[in-house]
Amino acid sequence: MDHNTLKEHEKENRMRHFKVLSMCTLPVMIAYFVIMYILGYSNTSSLMTAVTVMALTADLLLTLSGIRKGSPGVVAPLIALIQILIIIPVFVSMGSFSLGSTIWFALTVLYIAIIIENGIKYALYALEAVMAAYMHYYFYVSAAMQEHTLADYIACYIGVFLVCLMIVMMVRYEIGLQKEAAERAMLQAAEIEELNRAQNRFFSSMSHEIRTPINTIIGLNEMILREEISEEVAEDARNIRSASKILLSLINDILDMSKIESGKMDIIKAPYDVGKMLSEVSNMIWGRATEKGLKFTIDVDPGMPSQLYSDEVRIKQILINLLNNAVKYTREGRVSLSVHCRNTDSGKVLVTYSVDDTGIGIRKESMPHLFDAFRREDEQKNRFIEGTGLGLSIVKLLAELLGGELSVNSVYTKGSTFTVSIEQEITDDKPIGKFDLSKLKNDDAGNRYHQSFEAPDARVLIVDDNRANILVATKLLRDTKVIVDTAYSGREALELTLQHRYDVIFMDHMMPEMDGIECLRAIRQQPGGLNKDVSVVALTANAGNDNKALYRREGFDEYIVKPIEGNVLEAVLLKLLPEKLVNAYGSEREKYASEDVVREMRKKKPILITTDSICDLPAELIARNSVSVLPYRVHLNGKVFADGIEAQGDVILRYMEDMDLSARSEAPEVEEYEEFFSEQLSDAQHILHISMAKYASRGFENASEASLSFYNVKVIDSGHLSSGTGIMVLAAMELIDKGITDEDELGERLDEIKERIQTSFIVDNAAYLNRGGRLSDRIYRLSNAFMMHPVIVLKNSRMSVGGILIGSSEKVRHAYIRKALKNKESIERSVLFITYAGLKKSEAEAIRDEVLTIVKFEKVYLQKASPAISINCGPGTFGLLFMRR
Repeated sequence: MDHNTLKEHEKENRMRHFKVLSMCTLPVMIAYFVIMYILGYSNTSSLMTAVTVMALTADLLLTLSGIRKGSPGVVAPLIALIQILIIIPVFVSMGSFSLGSTIWFALTVLYIAIIIENGIKYALYALEAVMAAYMHYYFYVSAAMQEHTLADYIACYIGVFLVCLMIVMMVRYEIGLQKEAAERAMLQAAEIEELNRAQNRFFSSMSHEIRTPINTIIGLNEMILREEISEEVAEDARNIRSASKILLSLINDILDMSKIESGKMDIIKAPYDVGKMLSEVSNMIWGRATEKGLKFTIDVDPGMPSQLYSDEVRIKQILINLLNNAVKYTREGRVSLSVHCRNTDSGKVLVTYSVDDTGIGIRKESMPHLFDAFRREDEQKNRFIEGTGLGLSIVKLLAELLGGELSVNSVYTKGSTFTVSIEQEITDDKPIGKFDLSKLKNDDAGNRYHQSFEAPDARVLIVDDNRANILVATKLLRDTKVIVDTAYSGREALELTLQHRYDVIFMDHMMPEMDGIECLRAIRQQPGGLNKDVSVVALTANAGNDNKALYRREGFDEYIVKPIEGNVLEAVLLKLLPEKLVNAYGSEREKYASEDVVREMRKKKPILITTDSICDLPAELIARNSVSVLPYRVHLNGKVFADGIEAQGDVILRYMEDMDLSARSEAPEVEEYEEFFSEQLSDAQHILHISMAKYASRGFENASEASLSFYNVKVIDSGHLSSGTGIMVLAAMELIDKGITDEDELGERLDEIKERIQTSFIVDNAAYLNRGGRLSDRIYRLSNAFMMHPVIVLKNSRMSVGGILIGSSEKVRHAYIRKALKNKESIERSVLFITYAGLKKSEAEAIRDEVLTIVKFEKVYLQKASPAISINCGPGTFGLLFMRR
């Protein structure tokens, strides 16, 4: 059970109770005061009436402040104090003993019991008991109340006291029940999460273990199909290929179901060829339908755009699952696929895919359970039909993830029609024309391997601990005539990389002793190694976008999932080999010789993250993540320097102190951003530029204006500065590594992350803020006279003074660290930046050590602030920058 999560849950409940109680009690109190005053029950002086009005107003303002801050904090005790000392005594005195007005004390007790925590609530209970006793004593000695005896007042006080005590006990009991329920729920959630993790580990392991032998079957079967063989043998080989793909489809269904249930399924949209996709689907299904003696037809709207923008893999998966189901449950007759579209918004079409069959149909009473996982209609009747029972549930979930709809019409014993509608963007509105299924059949029957290239002077290394996998890969590359070396372990590979220079290395991931990632790192850092910069391709049986992101982060150039397809292996090798080593054939020669632009676009990154020099990220992180940086300008003594390139922060600060000079930083001009974006687009298809907080400089404004000249550049306001912007950059890279490359989706995710980043700095010398015009002369003189140190914070893209700390530099540093790290249960502990200006490294390390005694961050970066930041805050300034949950 996560203690921090439980605390957060209790805090949310307390805030919810605070809102409800405040919104209920305040109007009632105000209404009571007004009514009693109008009815003439008020026997208080004008001064006391005015004080009561002020108290009610203060109560209201404090309540609104607590709601705005999102936490009752110190506000709730202040509200209770005002009620005990002013409001409730006035209310009691406005009424009389006979009217039972002392019952108002019970309301405040209820408020304290529910809202206020820690020991202060008991002090408030005691204060209220004393005040209640005093009020009863006041009534007794008052001349106006002599008709009651002392016993009457004592009985009344005891009654009020007991009622309040019962309220406290009942509230405490109820809160205890809520905590127990929350703990049980969290314990169950933790158990479910652990079960999900175990399930995912099992599925991942199963995928790896099954894909490895299938890799051998499919690879060697492909080599058979490449030979001059009889038509009978070729037909058998094609059936083996078809059966292997069905087995892979079943494995993928199980893995995908696990991902969808755990919320880890990513939708990756990209332009795709509609005709090619439908051809691949048709070729897979046509063979299976023919084996069962079924007629398979396909009807495609000739006006369908030839190229659309969506997740081709998932759409194909939907169609294959629906068509496979139709073939499985149809004994005789036909299975048909029809694809139609209609224009919706500008540049979009609603594509409708319908799969119709003459199969067994579905009972009416089974319809509500049709899309349940692992469930089948007529289980006994269909027990001999293969499959996992996951197909339709995955289709439904994938359709929803794509923003589409799935519907079904069925008549039992007559057949079924499944219809999926998905809106997609048009990337090429050229009509697809007539879709000829007979041509597809002929193409499939005559589909033979065609050599794409030769590279006899190229040398590659294949590393895999499984001999069958190496055999398959070696045979698949046989016709390319490349020189192939093999290694059966990471250590054996390291011996070979010391002896030979390779053009490409194919590396298996899961190997004993030294896995593929460890081997890659060793190759990159190998003393005397000949292959530190060679392209390395991951060969793995672990499918999925998470693993793809892992390989990209670790420095692999490409990623191939087992079972390895020959055409994919050749295509990857062709892409990575130096052009001078390649002799391409046929269509591949045309691609190599005449389609340079297309080849160049394929080599470009889908999306590139760029930012400004004020992001204050370590150089190794910038290099590792291939982030392009545009420097700000620093103006000093009539000269202009490029931030972080021609000017270093510590040097400029010393120069400013010695010469008593002022300096200023300036964002790049629009023209500079235009030139920068133009250069970066030579390496990327799209750019996402993350700018400093838009109200802190003109960087965002200038970059946004420059982006209007490009259709594929988007500018994001980080809402922060310094390493706060850097955290946004790292978050963007992490999202891209997870396969999210849609600019709009990236923007939405980053807007959510922006709100969780905390950026603040403690300024040692306010003179620099004053010189930069960020602090008025009056405030500067005041802060200088009283040793006041402003805390600069970023909120809603605006920089402001978030507080003032008073004392020596050493004392203020400790106070700032505690202040910045308050509510530590809500802090995301993965990474912390301690960004500083004009501090010694030992001082920065001392700050880090103190921080780690409070919050155990997994990774801490000690980062010198860029000159553009340093000159505005001065030496001795540092900030703690991190994310909250």
